[in-house]
Amino acid sequence: MYLADSRAGKAPAAPDTGTRPGRRGPAVPGTVLALGAVSLITDISSEMVTAVLPLYVVAALGLSPLGFGLLDGINNGVGALVRLAGGHLADRGGRRHKVVAGVGYGLSALCKPLLLLAHTLPVISAVLALDRTGKGLRTAPRDAMISLSTPPERLGRAFGVHRAMDTTGALLGPLAAFAVLWVTVDGYDAVFAVSGCVAALGVLVLVLFVPRQVAPRHRTPRPDAGGPEAPGPRATLRDSLALLRRPALRRLTLCAVLLGLTTVSDSFLYLLLQRELRLPVHLFPLLPLGTAATFLLLAVPMGAVADRVGRRRLFLAGHGFLLLGYGLVLLASGEADASVVVAVLVLHGAFYAATDGVLAAATARVVPAEHQGAGQALVGTGQALARFVCSLAFGAAWTLWGGRTALAVTAAALVAAAVAASLVLRTADEVPA
Repeated sequence: MYLADSRAGKAPAAPDTGTRPGRRGPAVPGTVLALGAVSLITDISSEMVTAVLPLYVVAALGLSPLGFGLLDGINNGVGALVRLAGGHLADRGGRRHKVVAGVGYGLSALCKPLLLLAHTLPVISAVLALDRTGKGLRTAPRDAMISLSTPPERLGRAFGVHRAMDTTGALLGPLAAFAVLWVTVDGYDAVFAVSGCVAALGVLVLVLFVPRQVAPRHRTPRPDAGGPEAPGPRATLRDSLALLRRPALRRLTLCAVLLGLTTVSDSFLYLLLQRELRLPVHLFPLLPLGTAATFLLLAVPMGAVADRVGRRRLFLAGHGFLLLGYGLVLLASGEADASVVVAVLVLHGAFYAATDGVLAAATARVVPAEHQGAGQALVGTGQALARFVCSLAFGAAWTLWGGRTALAVTAAALVAAAVAASLVLRTADEVPA
């Protein structure tokens, strides 16, 4: 791993790119690798808790599945809204991205041992809300640092590498949780304690290896970006909200919201897959690992493809993978078929690889350097809230019509949303960087 802060003391004219005069720099800057390591370690910690939390609150504490669903939904909404504040705060006072991200990572690390003291619904809700607040605070500043430290023509690859490292943590976290449960007596408390230690390690890596400030790379103003990008020393809240006046960012946010409204949550998709194919219950925990493994393998290649063909084009195409996955679930014969399960999980992982980091890279190209945090937050929050609405609507549709019918309606809506999104972006077709 690059020692990203080894160059922090140099003049601003020599930002962290890992290059030497006259030489072509590495494909991925050291800052991106350092942030990827932080995300990998933090995701191990987070996924350790996520893997056991449903069983803990339902089996150990007696909370109903409906209660847990509402709890998780509310806390996800909190995280999405706090992301706006995180992006704005990071842009103020000369780009305090590392400070705000550090506060976010620190809050999440603090929440893990606090779960040892949480034995009632109000306390658990408060702890999880604090954890989501930390996640919301750190997401936009982290993506802003990736954007500012990367040459424009390599943004897709850089975000792909980061998401691949992040997903590695998502794969290792559940495995670590199951290992702790296997070797301990009071398993849940041990998982929370180990998770807290791992999260603290992630904060330490952030402090030691991520530079205090990331000098922005030069970005050529885009013809559709809504005007020249005049750098300013201090971003105000009005400036952050005014970013939506930029046609390119407004169109990108609208597309993210439209497509987010038709993106079924992972849990619902896995549950439908298990029920429609009548998979054994003990195999259910393995389904998320299939998606994560595919995401890990494809994140970097998809990012490189996005740099060549256009990030917004690939973002739209990625939803085609999701639509194919919906179709395979709808066509399931009702008998366990390993090939169908594998195909759906591969398509699901490919969808994330073609959309997650790619959307962040596309956002970075239409937002000025001094507003990277706020720009990432606006797009990310719009998408997260849209997906939250989709989850609520899909749950209600499943209750009224059944899972298969609800998914068929969602698939039809996804087709309509994709057509609308392509029309919205037609006037702002991105030229490959």
